[in-house]
Amino acid sequence: MKFLVERQISELGKSIIELINGLGEFTNYTMKTIFWTFKPPYRIKLLFDQLYFIGNKSIFIIFLTSSFTGAVFAFQTYLGFKAISADSFIGPIVAISIAKELAPVLSGLVVAGRCGAAMAAQIGTMKVTEQVDALEVMGINSYQYLAVPRILGAMLSLPLLSAIFLLIGNIGSWIIGVKVIGIDEIVYTQKIGEFMDLGMVAEGLIKATVFGYLIGVIGTYHGFAVTGGAEGVGKGTNMAVVWGMIIVLIVDFFLTSFLSKIL
Repeated sequence: MKFLVERQISELGKSIIELINGLGEFTNYTMKTIFWTFKPPYRIKLLFDQLYFIGNKSIFIIFLTSSFTGAVFAFQTYLGFKAISADSFIGPIVAISIAKELAPVLSGLVVAGRCGAAMAAQIGTMKVTEQVDALEVMGINSYQYLAVPRILGAMLSLPLLSAIFLLIGNIGSWIIGVKVIGIDEIVYTQKIGEFMDLGMVAEGLIKATVFGYLIGVIGTYHGFAVTGGAEGVGKGTNMAVVWGMIIVLIVDFFLTSFLSKIL
């Protein structure tokens, strides 16, 4: 019994030490990427390549997700509000919810799943095949060449994807509310104008920018942390997706608490 307790305490201590070491390594990596972001030469072409990959190639899945999210949210809101004859408030409720929460969070989860995994896989493959070492031998800083364009690309693309999500989501909600349920179109749009303001849209865009930065940092970090060949690449890719999604959900709570006080 004594041996079992000592073993459990030892395992707990080992886990805590590994967690502290991991946080230290991640913080050190983040500081390096910030430093190389502002140091020339600036990789503009690589940045546009990432904007195309993260932003343009994510539009279809964002379009699909946002249209059905707005439609089903409008329908579910109607089912709840029709009992108290408040179905005219479907428009503003859906619009505000999408602008402040659903657009940045769901866009962040989509990008974390699609692009965070790709970042980790691409850099991880280069790491295990020694291409990263080759860059350093040629005098090219690997953080500036591989990490910074991906981080900036995610940071710039996600607010734009969130804005597209907001637009398409509201169109889906309008179709259900006006064309299917039968709410008067003027009442529907008037209610949105009464209850929604630019501060709510700004809150969602700020969240999306922060999420994009975090997804980029986490995805590239797990790519550089890959060891052990193909198995390590798979593990790093999985960790990038899992932690990217977890961080989006956790940080969303704290951003909501903070932004609600200043906007």
